[in-house]
Amino acid sequence: MENPKYLAILILIGGRSTRFGTEKAIIELYGKPLILHQLEILSNFDQDIYLVAHSEEQIFNYRKQIDFPKGVTFLIDDRDIFSYPKIYKPMLGIYSGLKELNELNFEKAFLLSCDLPLIKAEVVELMINESYEFDCCMPRWNNGYLEPFFAIYPVEKGFQRAKEILITENYGLNNFIDKKWNINYVSVEKSIQPLDKNLVSLININGPIDIAKVIKLLE
Repeated sequence: MENPKYLAILILIGGRSTRFGTEKAIIELYGKPLILHQLEILSNFDQDIYLVAHSEEQIFNYRKQIDFPKGVTFLIDDRDIFSYPKIYKPMLGIYSGLKELNELNFEKAFLLSCDLPLIKAEVVELMINESYEFDCCMPRWNNGYLEPFFAIYPVEKGFQRAKEILITENYGLNNFIDKKWNINYVSVEKSIQPLDKNLVSLININGPIDIAKVIKLLE
């Protein structure tokens, strides 16, 4: 068996923005698709990057519109245990990505949603450094709110958990976080904000109003 590799980056790109009426990854901010903002930062790390799409057609359309950097690998939703061809769930993308990473013998996966375009390298580095010796590493706000789409998960345990969720059809992401895992909750206010004053690393772009808010914040 191949020696285990510590961490890969897993980005979910299959989601669609109902407010924009298009896939989130190709929404533009400052004239550049959201996914490219992410990849420019993540490519500075020595980690394999995997993008999970919902279909070959989606990947084809992305490639027509975006010049992806070399070294990025595309994965497609694996529907072997999910028999709803017209339904797309983030959990299906998580399952598909973790299944592939498990076969490749990765230990951890840094899971990201493609609608977080302004991630800071310092925050990414913090999360990776805080993930050692834990099953899972996740930002948590003082009010208890979690950031599950900017978190590091155990590949093998996460794959089995995602598989169980798809079989039982209880798709909520909160169900994915196993209370038996040894989780390092990283304080947003105490640990992340000193590295990212405006916490732009955690801003989701879900609609035109979010674009306007981000531009105003950065100006």
